Amino acid sequence: MSDPGRVRRLRRRLRPRTRPRFDGLSFNRLIPNILTMLGLCCGLVAIRFAFEGRFDQAATLIVVAAVIDGLDGRLARLLKATSRFGAEFDSLSDFLCFGVAPGLILYFWTMQDYRALGFAPCLLFAVCMALRLARFNATLDLGPGVKPAYAYNFFTGVPAPAGAGCVLFPLFLGLWLNQMDWPVMGGAVRHPAFVGVVLVLVAGLLVSTIPTWSFKNFKIPREYVLPLLLGTGLFVALLLAEPWAALATAGVIYLGMIPFSVRSYLRLKREAESMIEPVVVSTGGHGASG
Repeated sequence: MSDPGRVRRLRRRLRPRTRPRFDGLSFNRLIPNILTMLGLCCGLVAIRFAFEGRFDQAATLIVVAAVIDGLDGRLARLLKATSRFGAEFDSLSDFLCFGVAPGLILYFWTMQDYRALGFAPCLLFAVCMALRLARFNATLDLGPGVKPAYAYNFFTGVPAPAGAGCVLFPLFLGLWLNQMDWPVMGGAVRHPAFVGVVLVLVAGLLVSTIPTWSFKNFKIPREYVLPLLLGTGLFVALLLAEPWAALATAGVIYLGMIPFSVRSYLRLKREAESMIEPVVVSTGGHGASG
């Protein structure tokens, strides 16, 4: 008879080895959060550069943070890595990069000579950015079906990255005017009164209920495809040749698109309401009983 212990040892030796399994998330699901963290770091370093007077580098980092913010959400949906933690982390990063950092950059750039009076518009902008992000997070808990179908292609108010780009318009334009050696116009753009007005106006757009295009499911008519491609090519050429002028132009273009966005929203709303058949209550020929 064979030894039972020897048989068991032989079976264990011949049994195929399995890789140990670890509980946790795959690396692919962490990539969006890593990108969000990189964007957060860009905002923090931008504040440091603004404190040191390196405003061109600070503005560049805010633009990089905006690009990262546009990529992490789409990448999360592509990798099926969306989560509540990622959404909250992204909102906190957006508040610092697009609410706190731009206001501090403009404060150190031109508003600090007026002390508390100069800091008030920067504070207002940061508060409005926080309210805008809080309102956006509150809509995430409502679930689908709350908004009408035509409203899903629109944001309520100006989104955070666009708001940061618009509020930094004086800095972008001022940096370009300094490069062109136009000190008089550069000084006018850098005037605290002008910068303060821009801060207040953009802060109002953040918390407004104005519908703005989200460009998520935006469809381009066929006759506009070629002009759009040509315009994009011209903008990229301008961005490579004169980046500050291109960024300032992008802010003006975006603000100029808001009236067309409102018109598009109202048109879709009218079309949706016209498709709803009115309920006709028939009273009949007899009086109501009772």
